[in-house]
Amino acid sequence: MKARSPQVALVCAALLFATAACGGESPAAPSAPSSSSATPPSTGSPSGSPTTASSDGPAAADSEHAVDPPGPREGALVYADLMIKAEEALDPDVVERIEGLKSVQRSLVLSLGNVGIENRVISIGAVDASTYRNFTVAASAELQEQWDRVAGGEVALAKGLARQVQDKQGYVKLGNDDDAPSLHIGAYAPQVPQIDAVVNEKWGEDIGIPSDNAMLVNTGINSPRAVLKDLQEIVGDDTSVSILGPDLDPGAQQTAVLTGGSVASAVGTFRYTVLGGGRIAPEQSWVAANIRTEQVPILGNVTCHRVVFPQLRAALLEIQSTGNLAQEIHPGEYAGCYYPRYIAGTQQLSLHSFGIALDLNVPGNQRGTVGEMNRAVVAIFKKWGFAWGGDWGYTDPMHFEMNAIKRPG
Repeated sequence: MKARSPQVALVCAALLFATAACGGESPAAPSAPSSSSATPPSTGSPSGSPTTASSDGPAAADSEHAVDPPGPREGALVYADLMIKAEEALDPDVVERIEGLKSVQRSLVLSLGNVGIENRVISIGAVDASTYRNFTVAASAELQEQWDRVAGGEVALAKGLARQVQDKQGYVKLGNDDDAPSLHIGAYAPQVPQIDAVVNEKWGEDIGIPSDNAMLVNTGINSPRAVLKDLQEIVGDDTSVSILGPDLDPGAQQTAVLTGGSVASAVGTFRYTVLGGGRIAPEQSWVAANIRTEQVPILGNVTCHRVVFPQLRAALLEIQSTGNLAQEIHPGEYAGCYYPRYIAGTQQLSLHSFGIALDLNVPGNQRGTVGEMNRAVVAIFKKWGFAWGGDWGYTDPMHFEMNAIKRPG
């Protein structure tokens, strides 16, 4: 088949919503939200007809979170070779030293965090579209509607991920907390490697993404691996520096900054080492402070994050005291709670890595099925602050994850 020209691909992409008329993973701008497309979520999501972001800009889906539209793209496109990520804002002196290195050709400071969506933890950037877009691939950088929509309060993310996590109205919930905000997806488009989704800086503040805690670095003709050591010496051991690409090298240091609500705050932030084979090793100090093995009703000894135990015990005690309901949970088919790993085939952490998710009755509750989980058991878990994977678009009925802080009286 003859390859399409970039111009044809872009025209086709701009006309698509969720069809495959152009083939492949071309960027596409989903249709704008309307007043009837969804029930307005609890925190700053679109409601009513779209309004105008500015007197001379395009319509904004969410006027409360809109910023000035970026206008036409300017400047050269560059590739992000390395990413620096810290828990808090990078020191301006550190940024200046990095920018002063002869081996650093271009750089960009941005805000970067992680949110839990249906067991996966995605990396989300709060960006200034006018500058960040120059670090994305050409087709994405040139898709003007994508950046106008991000400025207007929508989220942009890769098409494959969007299809897995969006609801029927084209919204995605940014965070696994019960009251996390839902944003309309403004574009399906590839982002910088290891960044799954982007929002504007106003939304970043609202969902708690640390400000200016990350940096993209282009090394020009210099080898990123040769520059990595210099960068690590400048930023220190508490900040991660990684080479961007399709896979992370075993031994690479990463930082998980979970944002999005009370559960994220309770869980905490940790650094981890990539082990290979989809596994990770969180820093020992975080594990020692947070991960516990304790006895709970029905299941016996389980290993989870300490914040889970009060409401997990309360849920299992209620199940145990409700007739014969306890027999609906099979201890021999329990598949664990704390399991530090990536989602298979991705660089997205599982919420099991934080110890706030558990899998029950595994054999009869496989992904993509209705499953066999007793709905009375599900209702009790929900009462005690757990979301159920059976409610997701791509179901995971074995899976329960903490989505609210509930304290037994």
